[in-house]
Amino acid sequence: MENGVGHTPNYLTGAGEISQDWDRLRTHLAAHGLGLDRKPAPRQFAAGFGNLNYRLLIDGRDAVLRRPPLGPIPPGGNDMGRESRIITGLSKELPLVPKCLHFCDDTDVLGAQFFIMEFRPGIVIGGDLPPALEGWRSANGKRPGEHMGHVVMRTLADLHRVDPVAVGLDTLGRPEGFLERTQKGWSHRAELAWEGETPAALPELLTWLDAEPVPDADTVFMHNDFKLDNLILNETTLEPVAMIDWDMGTRGDPLYDLAVVLCYWTEAGDPQAVIDMNQMPTTGHGFPTREQAAAIYAELTGRDLSGFRYRRVLAMVRTACVFRQLYRRFTSGGTDDPRYEPFGHVANGILEFGVDVAHGRCF
Repeated sequence: MENGVGHTPNYLTGAGEISQDWDRLRTHLAAHGLGLDRKPAPRQFAAGFGNLNYRLLIDGRDAVLRRPPLGPIPPGGNDMGRESRIITGLSKELPLVPKCLHFCDDTDVLGAQFFIMEFRPGIVIGGDLPPALEGWRSANGKRPGEHMGHVVMRTLADLHRVDPVAVGLDTLGRPEGFLERTQKGWSHRAELAWEGETPAALPELLTWLDAEPVPDADTVFMHNDFKLDNLILNETTLEPVAMIDWDMGTRGDPLYDLAVVLCYWTEAGDPQAVIDMNQMPTTGHGFPTREQAAAIYAELTGRDLSGFRYRRVLAMVRTACVFRQLYRRFTSGGTDDPRYEPFGHVANGILEFGVDVAHGRCF
């Protein structure tokens, strides 16, 4: 999402762009043997609700600078050191992960930690399929959604095959008790996010989760917020050329990683509030259903989906909470971005849909 959006990369210009101290950055990079070219000038990518990303030229090569948003950062959030460590490790075994070119923990340079990584040209697709792809067909005749649905599941399966020990990430995160800790953490955040305005669906879902046995879980390296716009695609073949946005990556349960993807995987028959998330264009264009996508993943990995409903409901609580937190940022004056205004309605709709999932009325 944050390297570009739509059929071609979009950049902010004028008042929308948040400028950085490029002269100070140039001096810093020169001390580390890297040259920042000032022509063309760095440009900020126009997408995402979190980290700031800029396309720039380092020694004649395109690169991306990634840094936290301006303002207070929650403890443990937007950790550039962690993310740069993740991509440094994963890029050794997973070619889709861009290499880290430089990490800086000196906040005097740009006001926050940042890192610079490879730039991979391509397209990023968010909630809407670009009109130019409506008539696209793969070499074997697949519609864009059918092709990309398999790409997303295949990419997730490939990630989950990476051995964290082999890439030096075996000390990252705490996989023991991952699901229990995740449930406790998101339940607490949700109660705070809806404080004073708690919809009936929230306590119902939290009670349901408390009553369910926590399933056994494998341990893999997981993306922890994966969806279609975390892939940069070749604009001709729609095959992935990069997998991005690793700031939430950790070791944990692969089926929870799958459940998070499926929270964004809306279908045409879903409640309108859920469709209004508009994170992936999965309501049409030949995309498989959520249940079909999960079956693709299970076939690719050989994993048993027993206990998946628990993960699915837990991931829906998390997703609803994230949208509620974004909405409260808007209502508290933390942002005037109009995209945030409908997120309160979206968050409540996700919770209500979660009740249907918990009771087996839908997948």
